[in-house]
Amino acid sequence: MITHFADLALHTVSLEGVRQFYNGLLGMPVVFESDKEIRFQVTPFTTLTFTEAYEPVAPAHFAFEVPWSAFSDVIAYLKETAGIPLLRWPDGREIAEFDEPGSGINAYFRDGDGHLLEVIAHRYVREDVLPQGGPLKVLYLREVGFPVEDVSEFRGWLSGRFGMKLAKVFDDFTFAIGGTAHAVIASKQRRWIPIRMYALPPNMTVTFGVSGRHTLERIRELTAGEPILSSGEDELTIMRNDYRIRFAATDVPADIAVRLNLP
Repeated sequence: MITHFADLALHTVSLEGVRQFYNGLLGMPVVFESDKEIRFQVTPFTTLTFTEAYEPVAPAHFAFEVPWSAFSDVIAYLKETAGIPLLRWPDGREIAEFDEPGSGINAYFRDGDGHLLEVIAHRYVREDVLPQGGPLKVLYLREVGFPVEDVSEFRGWLSGRFGMKLAKVFDDFTFAIGGTAHAVIASKQRRWIPIRMYALPPNMTVTFGVSGRHTLERIRELTAGEPILSSGEDELTIMRNDYRIRFAATDVPADIAVRLNLP
């Protein structure tokens, strides 16, 4: 049903600052710009949007999946070419392996607004299915963090309504997975690793891509009764847990996770 993250929209205190960071340093093309908004093309299927706002910015957490074979090159680009410092764990390391040894690896850094970015790679992901975007060689936007009061309630809503699979189910943390999209549901009392940053709820709009208009019509049925912010032929935006959640019909294959060999 849900295939991927199609867009992540966040607030910023400086459009020029995000332009210099995401376009100038990370090499993401600008596809739209106005006096209040800028949008970057992360992959052919995903954009990243920033709106300038005169208010404090609560940092969001999001992660880019990059090819396993190119992870070292991506890290070298961030540190040596772009000059972006990686965040360190309390023991001093910048890069961490997780799950079974040799199956997953990641590193974290921050932008000018304090948003917590992550590059992550998994050995099992097929690298010949999707194009690799920009200097970071991004395959897809893998994770977006959702700090909430009640982890159980929000994950139950995502899994019960939209069939998202759950993984690493704990009282204060869960993954809800649809296609390549991993919603990281965390308690507001839990801190983001590796620097134990408070998981503050960001002001954001998350767009889930769904497989065509027929699926979007099913989404309309499943979200009946939710507060509707906008509704069109190809999109629906609702409010849930203080987040703007948008569903957009796209042409990304419904079986994208299978094609990528995701578990």
